Amino acid sequence: MSNYHVWAHNKLLTALHEVTDADLQADVGLFFPSILATLNHMLVCEAQLWYPRFAVQISPRMALNQILETDRNKLFQQLQHSALRWQQFVAQLPEDSELPEYLEYVSSAGLHLRLPYAATLLHVFNHATHHRGQITAALTSLGYHCPELDLVYALIEQQSQQC
Repeated sequence: MSNYHVWAHNKLLTALHEVTDADLQADVGLFFPSILATLNHMLVCEAQLWYPRFAVQISPRMALNQILETDRNKLFQQLQHSALRWQQFVAQLPEDSELPEYLEYVSSAGLHLRLPYAATLLHVFNHATHHRGQITAALTSLGYHCPELDLVYALIEQQSQQC
């Protein structure tokens, strides 16, 4: 899933280079109203909350709707960097049978949680898939071409590169 995460981020961010600043910032009815706000939410969660919880066992607390970056190019670079960092993190994990059983952390709301490690790690990637889906729906409604981000297309592309 970390490989797919990098692939899907790259596909989406490449497509977003064609989107005007006005459309990136427009309220398009997403939970985090704009594409830019949704991308910032993804960065908050991936880089500022979940990565420290997994990689260094600390639990930063911050607002889920915080805008970390308003410059689109810097934001895109930070999202790509975050995805690559997750890919590297997953690559160094032990085999499934040796993963920790639980991840313990404090949520942004201050709740002390103890959740299954592997399932919670999958949540990080599933969360990004959810928001990429929202963004591609917004792109379609704004009249832009959006990339096909289904996991199967990443697998097909990966397989064709191995041949």
